[in-house]
This record gives sequence, C-alpha cells and structure tokens, in this order.
Amino acid sequence: MSHGEFGSIYSLATLASASVLMWAGGLIDRIDLKLYVTCVLLGLAGACGLMWGTYGLTMLAVSIFCLRFFGQGLMSHAAITTMGRHFTAERGRAVGLASLGHSAGEAVLPPLVVATLAILLWHDVWLLVAAVLVLCVPVVRWLLGSLQDPDVAAMRSGSAVLPPDMTLGQVLKDTGLWLRMPALLAPGFFYTGLIFHQIHIAEQKGWTLTALAGAYSFYATNAIITTLAGGWLVDRVSARRLMPFFLGPLCCASLSLLFIEGTLGIFAFMGFLGIGAGAALVVLGALWPELYGTRHLGAIKAFAQALMVFSTGLAPGAMGLLIDAGFTVQWIAGVSAIFCVAASLLAGLARPRRQAVKTI
Repeated sequence: MSHGEFGSIYSLATLASASVLMWAGGLIDRIDLKLYVTCVLLGLAGACGLMWGTYGLTMLAVSIFCLRFFGQGLMSHAAITTMGRHFTAERGRAVGLASLGHSAGEAVLPPLVVATLAILLWHDVWLLVAAVLVLCVPVVRWLLGSLQDPDVAAMRSGSAVLPPDMTLGQVLKDTGLWLRMPALLAPGFFYTGLIFHQIHIAEQKGWTLTALAGAYSFYATNAIITTLAGGWLVDRVSARRLMPFFLGPLCCASLSLLFIEGTLGIFAFMGFLGIGAGAALVVLGALWPELYGTRHLGAIKAFAQALMVFSTGLAPGAMGLLIDAGFTVQWIAGVSAIFCVAASLLAGLARPRRQAVKTI
C-alpha cells in the first residue's frame, strides 16, 4: 500500500471510532467506575486479540477501529476524566502524574516490542499484550477503591469554590469553546500526522533510522519532564491561562523541521515535539473540569476526546495524500507553524462563560 492508501484505512477506522466515542465516553457519568474501566480494559484486550488474528484489509480496518476506540479513545478518556473529577486543589499535578503513563509508554513500549519480536512473531506480540491487559483488570479495580467522592475531596483539600457544573448542551453554546477549538485539535492532528509519516520525513530530511530511533528517547524525556512541570504550572496559573501558549513547542518543532538540517534538526524536532506533547496532556486534561465543573465531565470530555480522535484520524490520510501529490515536508511544516500561531491567537480571545459558581 502507498502512504495515502494505508493512511486512509487508518483514518477511516479512526473516524468511525470517534463517532461512537462521544456516546460511550458519556457513560462514565452514569455507571459504576470500576465496571466502566473493566469493560474498557477487556475491550482493548479483545481488540489486541482481533489484531492477532487479522487477515485482509477488512479485518485490518476493524482491528484498527477497535484499537483506536478502546485504546487512545476510552483508555485515555477514563484515566484523565477520573483524575480531573476526583482531584481539585492539585488537579494539574494529578492529571500530569496520570499522563506520565502516555509518555512512559512512548519511551518504553517501542524498544520493548522490538526486543519481543526477537523471540515472538509479530502477531503473537498482540496476543501477549492482550494477556497483560487482562491481568491489569484486578489491579486497576483495587486501585480505584481508594478514590473519594469529588465534593468530599474538594472540601478536604480546602477548596471551597468550584466552577459551575454545566451540561454538554450548555458547553456547546459557549463561544469560548469554539474559539479554543482550533488549538484543541492542533496537537492531535499534527503530532499524529508527523509521527505517522516519520519514515518519509526522515528520508526527505536525510536522517538515518538509527538517528530517528535515538531521538525518541530525547522526545520521551522532554515529554516526561514537561508533564511533571506542567502539572505544577497548571496548579499555579490555571489551564485556561496557559491555553494561548501551549502550542508554542509544536510551532517550534515545525520551524525546526522547516529550517534545521542534519542531526541537530532531528533532535530539535523531536525535542520540541516531546515538550509540546507533555504540555498538551496536562493543559487539555485539566481544562474541562476547570471551566465546566465535574458533574457532567464524562460527557464533556468524551465530546472533546471524540474531536481529538477525529483530528488524529484525519491526519494520516490527509498528510499521506499531500505526500502522494508531491507536497514537501517543508511545506507541511510551514503550514503547521502558521496554524499554531493563528490557533493560539484565537484561544487568547476566549474568556470563561459568565455564570454563578457553586460553593461547597
């Protein structure tokens, strides 16, 4: 398959998962959290098992749909929604700590899978991952038993004023949401597209695959450091005030791809990507409860997560088709940088919706 063909299959499966995610994500507001997380973990395990037995393009598309729906969709949604709902005074640090799983996975899992491929066939690796996920179920259920009621946690933390609890319908009428929307969608689209086509980018820039693999450690290290520092900064400044600035690293990564050549270019590109990825995880994770409260957080976060997955689904196909049409990596990087600047300016215009706050 060409860049565009494989990217299109990946995109279509991801877009289909995003359409279901908005409904499934909202269920976290209405059913027992332990049951919800158990279903998500077992669903992802089943998706890995389906990939293990995949043959043909149709099964490949179905497998990718299930992986994207239960994996990046519901797993991320359940984790960040839970942290945002049950922590108040130190929400930024709580979200940052949970988000370390994402950064650590990017650092640890690729070399771990490569090492596992030395002793297992590629499809057997998927079966191993499914087994690990099943074993995680009792551990996660045990950990969830220590969570406190959100309002009780807020009272014990000394936080007496909470943002208004707004429904998804009220949120959709908020002008600030739509002013922030380009900035909310930019990380998922550009990160996914650039990483998905990293081999082509490396070829165009003259980077060796060895150098690219080495830069991933630099990427992950920067992401982890930024995630921890970003959590502290969110607690001090607020996610809303950081919104106009969190796309800065992605803009710098695009400019690095555009202007810097050689080994320095790959480390600048991956380094800024890591900083931006860590910043996005924390800022976007803490933003929703900060603006709209926690009672309907699952539905609101599911809407945002669905849009994010939708943007990540568009990216591989769109960039793949641009590559097939002859557009250069430098052209794509330039458009990315311009979009980041424009989206940041729009986010800076957004203000919180005026509504009386509740106290506890």
